[in-house]
Amino acid sequence: MRVLLGGMLLIVLLVARLTTIVTIAQNPAAAQVKNPVAARPESLAEGKRLYLRYCASCHGANAEGGSGNDLIPAAPDLTDKEWKHGSTDGEIFAVIKNGVPPELNMVPFADQLKDADIWNVVNYVRSLAK
Repeated sequence: MRVLLGGMLLIVLLVARLTTIVTIAQNPAAAQVKNPVAARPESLAEGKRLYLRYCASCHGANAEGGSGNDLIPAAPDLTDKEWKHGSTDGEIFAVIKNGVPPELNMVPFADQLKDADIWNVVNYVRSLAK
């Protein structure tokens, strides 16, 4: 009986953890947000400048992902088709602005970047797609 209860508790904990992961990966409200900044050359240039200053240390200068270390997992490749936290402009904006909770492996940049700056980074990252 104790083994059965222990197994059921483990399953409940795993389901709760997976629910948290799925919730992080889907942001329907952010997915509906439209990018107010046109992807013009000026936006892309400013986005690249900001990306190199704030993002390249983790995601790499070419946005193809970082190596990570014992404490921090590798940052994902931003040039491929797999986006674990949403791939719309609004979702990318939300991740940059708010980070990725609960571990915050991706820290929030809301205190360092204005919304228009974040949109420029979104435009730049989008321009890197393979």
